[in-house]
Amino acid sequence: MTTDAKQPNPEFAKKVVEAGGKTLNLCFQCGTCTGSCPSGRQTAFRTRKLVRRAQLGLKDDIMGSDDLWLCTTCFTCYERCPRGVEIVDIIMALRNMSVREGHMAPQHKKIAQLVSKSGHLVNLRDEDKAFRKKLGLRETPPTVLEKPAGLEQVKKICQITGFDKLVAGD
Repeated sequence: MTTDAKQPNPEFAKKVVEAGGKTLNLCFQCGTCTGSCPSGRQTAFRTRKLVRRAQLGLKDDIMGSDDLWLCTTCFTCYERCPRGVEIVDIIMALRNMSVREGHMAPQHKKIAQLVSKSGHLVNLRDEDKAFRKKLGLRETPPTVLEKPAGLEQVKKICQITGFDKLVAGD
């Protein structure tokens, strides 16, 4: 009889802690995070499971997982955690590790590419400009969209840090 039992990898768990998930081992799996999670109410995301997999070092279950990208970083889990586990920090550390290995949710990659290219999370469309004007606002908000020097600085930061290459198209 064969079993598909997974082997814990304490070294991966240590790497998660070193990458910013310093409170990972404080979690005792009470489930408050999962019960509080707004994203979990709309999706199959279970915060507690992700944290437990990280504690056990189940790297293959985390890297490339869709669950890793369902967290909206609203901090509800952290605010309600009875142990003060910094769950969002753990998830962000896991995401960073995942991205370094070449895994990123397509939607996140698209938004990251927009930031790298335009300095913004969303494009400013002509209908947006018209609506802003109708509201009595300037057509273009006072951001890098209006300030080419600011956009050049954003692009330079993306280039120096390698962010532009990290999120480049396939």
